Amino acid sequence: MALRAELLKSIWHAFTALDVDKSGKVSKSQLKVLSYNLCTLMKIPHDPVALEEHFKDDDEGPVSNQGYMPYLNTFILDKVGEEEFDRQDFDRMCWTLCARKNLDRSNLLISDDDAFKIWCIFNFLCEDRYPLSIVSEEMEYFLRKLTDSMGGSWVEERFEDYKLELQTQGRSLSAWELITLVASGHFSKGMDRQTLSMGINEVYHELILDVLKQGYIMKKGHKRKNWTERWFVLKPTSISYYMGEDMAEKKGDIQLDGNCCVEPLPDKEGKKCLLFIKCAGKSYEISASDKKRKQEWIQAIQTCVSLLRLGLPAPHREARLRRREQRGRLQAEQEDLEARMKELTAANDTKQQELEAMRKALEEAAARAAEEERRRLQTQTELQDRYRTDLEREKTVRQQMEEQVALKSSELEQYLQRVRELEDMYHRLEDALEEERAARQDEETVRRLQARLLEEESTKREELEKIHLRQQRAISETEAEKKELEKERRAKDSALQDAMQQLEHLESERQGALEQYQAVTKKLEDAANNTRTWKHKVAEHEGLVRLIQPGNKGPQRITNWGPAAFSEVELSVREKEWQDRKRPAQ
Repeated sequence: MALRAELLKSIWHAFTALDVDKSGKVSKSQLKVLSYNLCTLMKIPHDPVALEEHFKDDDEGPVSNQGYMPYLNTFILDKVGEEEFDRQDFDRMCWTLCARKNLDRSNLLISDDDAFKIWCIFNFLCEDRYPLSIVSEEMEYFLRKLTDSMGGSWVEERFEDYKLELQTQGRSLSAWELITLVASGHFSKGMDRQTLSMGINEVYHELILDVLKQGYIMKKGHKRKNWTERWFVLKPTSISYYMGEDMAEKKGDIQLDGNCCVEPLPDKEGKKCLLFIKCAGKSYEISASDKKRKQEWIQAIQTCVSLLRLGLPAPHREARLRRREQRGRLQAEQEDLEARMKELTAANDTKQQELEAMRKALEEAAARAAEEERRRLQTQTELQDRYRTDLEREKTVRQQMEEQVALKSSELEQYLQRVRELEDMYHRLEDALEEERAARQDEETVRRLQARLLEEESTKREELEKIHLRQQRAISETEAEKKELEKERRAKDSALQDAMQQLEHLESERQGALEQYQAVTKKLEDAANNTRTWKHKVAEHEGLVRLIQPGNKGPQRITNWGPAAFSEVELSVREKEWQDRKRPAQ
């Protein structure tokens, strides 16, 4: 999959460089030429009939790479790997097709070969998204390596300014913009063209050709046992050595695997800084120029063997994968953060709208409350004025009522005084009745002597008792009226207190009190009339107990009940007889 992705990038550059007509379509003949060249370089049998069959429903040719891509995958890329092919020739062919159309060589300060190498580095570092572009992190990685390979110093501020400019414009660089940037010397100021070319070549060897280390080393021959200087190139799976640095003539390869080992050797035969490489069925002795280079080669070879044992790719490829994974995670986190920010923004907007609505509602409520408060204060002022007027009026009414109550209280006192006089008279009447009862007992003997007199007296007594009963009934009625009057007086006092506490009901209660007072006054007047009637009757019935006979011409005895029924002489005779009868009994 990694090889297919890298091949697709080069093919994409070549495809997009094909000529299109006015309708934006690519001719079928150009696709045939491109497909033939790809199959030739990748050592794949070319089938021109397959292309015709693939686009038989569209005689005008595919309108975009979307139509060519299924054919490319099915008939070309799926067959890659059956035979090895020269990747550099493949990239060079794609570069030739796209550079003639996209690269402006008029202002180019580097060679065409250096531009090709930068183009290959771009394909290696760019993202697997189309159209192809390189992100700022990978661009920084490439420019740092280029600066280090040239022996220059990295200026962080300069790159940060440039990255900020790209971020402000919201774009990333294409392959041609990256070539122009490197060729302009913006990040390699002070370096000549040869140094820049050497730096590009070194980075190209490391990233594209997977060269982990290279340099001149003395090698001991297997047959002649002589020491010869060779240009060694270390890759993840092999060590190749050439006649010279231009790598025009390869002298041999040392195939590495997980069972290989490298170790230092002691100096011998006048050679120093020796190291021994042992592979399957063969071993090699080489001599570095100094101890530092010796240690560097040992560490580099041991790193390759360790990677082969673990089945890992070259360090720069693994680092690229880690950087992509990290960018993927950061992008996912950024997308998640953006989604959360959008949600928070939407929620914030909703809250702001709610707060704005609440603010408007509060302002409206405050306005309504202020209006209500104004109305309430106005109503309160009116009520206070009305209450003050009513209070003054009620105060006047209360003073009038107090005067009337004082007047009625005086009248009530007078009425109570009359009731007390009636009670006193009632008590005197009881005393008189008691005396009459005693006198009646004393006269019992006298009534026995005169039957006719007793009968009359009995009749009169019965009449007197009836009168007495009427008197008792009148007294009871007077007592009931007294209690009723007391109850009414207490009710009036309570009503008076309620009237003073509740001024708003004073007028109605005063009217009721007046009505009650009139009723009580009427009753008192009726009672007074009854009392006068009773006194009149009592006066009329005084002296009823007396003998009905011709009166004595002598002086008549007067008792408490009127003229007596006996004369003084008759009474003396009667007393004497009574005393005589009483004496034997004693």
